[in-house]
Amino acid sequence: MGEHIIKLPDVGEGVAEAELVEWHVKVGDLVREDTVLAAVMTDKATVEIPSPVDGEILWLGAEIGDTVAIGSPIVRLKVAGEGNVKAAEAAPKAETPAKSAEAKPEPAPSAPKAVPKPPEAPKAAAASKASRPASVSGAPRAEGEKPLASPAVRLRAREAGIDLRQVAGSGPAGRISHEDIDAFVARGPQVARATGLAQKDGVEGIKVVGLRRKIAEKMSLAKSRIPHITYVEEIDVTALEELRATLNKEKRGAKGTERPKLTLLPFLMRAMVKAIAEQPNLNALFDDDAGIIHQHEGIHIGIAAQTPNGLVVPVVKHAEARDLWDCAAEVNRLADAAKTGTATREELSGSTITITSLGAMGGVATTPVINYPEVAIVGVNKMMVRPVWDGTQFIPRKLMNLSSSFDHRVIDGWDAAVFVQRIKALLETPALIFVD
Repeated sequence: MGEHIIKLPDVGEGVAEAELVEWHVKVGDLVREDTVLAAVMTDKATVEIPSPVDGEILWLGAEIGDTVAIGSPIVRLKVAGEGNVKAAEAAPKAETPAKSAEAKPEPAPSAPKAVPKPPEAPKAAAASKASRPASVSGAPRAEGEKPLASPAVRLRAREAGIDLRQVAGSGPAGRISHEDIDAFVARGPQVARATGLAQKDGVEGIKVVGLRRKIAEKMSLAKSRIPHITYVEEIDVTALEELRATLNKEKRGAKGTERPKLTLLPFLMRAMVKAIAEQPNLNALFDDDAGIIHQHEGIHIGIAAQTPNGLVVPVVKHAEARDLWDCAAEVNRLADAAKTGTATREELSGSTITITSLGAMGGVATTPVINYPEVAIVGVNKMMVRPVWDGTQFIPRKLMNLSSSFDHRVIDGWDAAVFVQRIKALLETPALIFVD
């Protein structure tokens, strides 16, 4: 028998380290070749690490949340044959397994320290004896069971808002005394079981790891380094919704290919492409350390998407070269990849401007956080039908707010307003989207 060390492989070009986000095995497990051992994250891409050999897990080299350098040992296995570790190397390391669950019950020498009873023991015994009357008869009474108590005790309980069915009695046949009431009150606020309410005091500590930590780091960076200005504008999308419904009736294109269903996003993307052509400074990344604004010709629109694991931003590359249906198809493809966790690192990076949408949740206005180091983000809010005065009468119109944030270091308020007003004009007269 021998030992085999598995090191963290190269998980992406230019990546020097990765965060361990999940173990699929534990010490003592038997694994086969290609069994997934762990998952690591770099940027926003999660990569699974398989075992190259059959064997038994002897040692795990990191804990969830640890950052591990490429090439560092992460797993040690017992394997048939020689393995890839010399016996002289393996012996000392095998004696000190790192952070495994099996390594914890070692400290036998410290057992004698636990023999003497702590000095507080007499006090604890006295305290438990003093509180005993409140727990003699056990659990609160069943529904409909009438508690035994004197009229004076009942009056006191009624005035204090205490349900006697929840008070344990220490007297004969479970009779409740004033001392039982005192003990009940001393335990803190209690709520009758019949109401379905109860006080809870537990606290759960949740370690921030993986995608949640990446999101936290990026949001903190964006808010600490970018002075945001948010501009909210109301858009009348009545004509756009009518056009969208008409276009969705056409299931196939000119060449007989099946067309994807159009949502609002492809129209917004095409409107942004046209608005950016007039204000290219909005399609930029700001390297504030170097003091350089990188203005891009290609328009790569990030679409903020909520997944079971957290917020990710898949990117529609070169939106300027895509028509309405191509934009829709690419959004659908990327959304599916993001939700299933199969989106690649390339698909989750490289955006030059971002769209975020909470409209489905009902928000009428938001203050989006810019996707650092971009300089602008466009937020879509709830669409609703409201009465609008046309000069002679109120008519129903479909209205929606756009809440957009800009980096005020490089985008003036006037330029931000011009950009949003251009998008507004295109969405309110959607035929203009198709005019070159």
